[in-house]
Amino acid sequence: MDAEPPTNLSPVSPDGGGVGQRDLRLIYAVQALRALVYGFGSILIGAELAAAGYSDARVGFVVTSMLAGFAVMSVAVGTRGDRIGRRRLYAALLLLMAAAGSVFALTHWLPALILAALTGTISTDANESGPITSLEQAMIPQAAPGIAARTKAFARYNAIAYLLGSVGALAAGGPDFFRRFIPALPASERFLLAFPVIGLACAVLASRLSARVEAGRELTASRRFPLVRSKKAVAGLAGLFAADSFGGGFVVQTFLVFWFKTKFGASTEVMGLVFFAAGLLQAASSVASGWLGNRIGLLNTMVFTHLPSNVLLVVVPFMPSLGPAIAVLLARFAISQMDVPARQAYVVSMVDPDERTAAASYTNTARYLVRPGGSALGGYLTGLWLAAPFVAAGSVKILYDLVLLGTFRRVRLTGDR
Repeated sequence: MDAEPPTNLSPVSPDGGGVGQRDLRLIYAVQALRALVYGFGSILIGAELAAAGYSDARVGFVVTSMLAGFAVMSVAVGTRGDRIGRRRLYAALLLLMAAAGSVFALTHWLPALILAALTGTISTDANESGPITSLEQAMIPQAAPGIAARTKAFARYNAIAYLLGSVGALAAGGPDFFRRFIPALPASERFLLAFPVIGLACAVLASRLSARVEAGRELTASRRFPLVRSKKAVAGLAGLFAADSFGGGFVVQTFLVFWFKTKFGASTEVMGLVFFAAGLLQAASSVASGWLGNRIGLLNTMVFTHLPSNVLLVVVPFMPSLGPAIAVLLARFAISQMDVPARQAYVVSMVDPDERTAAASYTNTARYLVRPGGSALGGYLTGLWLAAPFVAAGSVKILYDLVLLGTFRRVRLTGDR
């Protein structure tokens, strides 16, 4: 599959370097605050839904609404985002996050929770791929023109998410811990009011971004679909990313906790520490990904770090005891997410600046639309053979790596001139 090099459409300012770095710092700050509150909320939202006595079906409705909100809002951002303006829409989505988080903090009424989830701004994953992330992925290349600069920028962007998300998840145990000493503390769900506080702070930061982050060329009224030159390439990437995400759905974090407890009797506390360590490893590997991507290329970084991590995934269920199984899992976490910054930089380097919002939105949407299907099939396979989800996930993801390399190895990328 061939793709022409992107045309230079980036806005240029007399002090472009200084303006770009300032914009990057603002986006990093928003990412840090969002990851912190998402990591915090990932624990508290689940715990509070359980404490409210919701059935599995009702919790499933809420989670499904989050995914549906991600899909609908991301497609809307990809189709209309550059017409509205990236900065304007960015600030609006962050305010929407503040409002949606307030709903989870103040009520257990199911219809209200579902409506809040449908905004696409509430996530239980610190490094989510919703409409806010899609906008950030489109703006980062404008602030860091050139493949080398944007690869480093995406590496730092993801490292911040993993690190602050881990800190947020760890902090979620704070309310219950301090309630032992201060019984009068508010209910744990009230601490979700961190969402409006952080959402408002993020919106203020977003309002300070420069015009440099906008699309380089205005979409005309006659151009009804935002992808033109790169439509075929983006469709191919979206299909492959969907296959990778489907494979990842077999072994989501909840399943891993269940599996380790079933197979080895691992406690929740042990698995909490494991995933905290995993977050630190992923943060470090994201930084390493930026360095590696600029030396061996983005596609090679995506494939040749992802491939061995999937081999390790297949090995996990065949370990004889808890210690070796955790060691292999952590080794896998140390390299499994190195493809993420490279993947994000690759997508936006393949398309023109005015197609970046759409390209990021559509490839992200493809990833999380199919993930629940992988989780459902993984649950079925577990009943047949406890190791089956690991083997299935690793096999699908290895196939993805090989097809990705074979399909896109001749695509030539160029930075903004």
